[in-house]
Amino acid sequence: MTEITRILKAIDDGNPAASQELIPLVYDELRTLASRRMAHEQPGQTLQATALVHEAYLRLLGGGQKWENRAHFFGAAAEAMRRILIDNARRKKSRKHGGELVRVDLSSVDVAIRTDDEHLLLVNEALEKLEAEDPEAARLIKLRFFAGMSNEEAAETLGISVRSATRSWTYARAWLYREISRIQQLDRSPSAAGD
Repeated sequence: MTEITRILKAIDDGNPAASQELIPLVYDELRTLASRRMAHEQPGQTLQATALVHEAYLRLLGGGQKWENRAHFFGAAAEAMRRILIDNARRKKSRKHGGELVRVDLSSVDVAIRTDDEHLLLVNEALEKLEAEDPEAARLIKLRFFAGMSNEEAAETLGISVRSATRSWTYARAWLYREISRIQQLDRSPSAAGD
């Protein structure tokens, strides 16, 4: 049992002091994940990596969830960061009036690309559908795209081989590309314009 797993178990058992022990152990890693993700956001982004980490941490410990181990905790952290970024993109988009959707080429999607709010929302919508069809592929996308993990880091977090993660990444990118293209076609159709 790792130190992080031991502390997570203590938190689950109701030890309030354990959360204070957890912060120094996970903060740097969470900060690294958030920094990787935020480095690829559009310039002028108002959400900073530190704020993303703090918000994710509060959601993780405030949700009353039980943590099986370190991998489970960091997988949940990636999900929390995804939700925060999506909520932020939706909030910013709600202020806009109109605007044409742009085509998103996911054949080269990686955390190294700059992500605008429209792209982020399209990826999230498609990801929710992928999650219903292939939950493990969806978790991999969350870790790679939203948490900025490498393929090796994501494979370790998911407890799968790097080779399986590579296959799943290839499949999931193609699936998301097809789904995003379908969503955009529906948004551009004459019936959608009349709604």
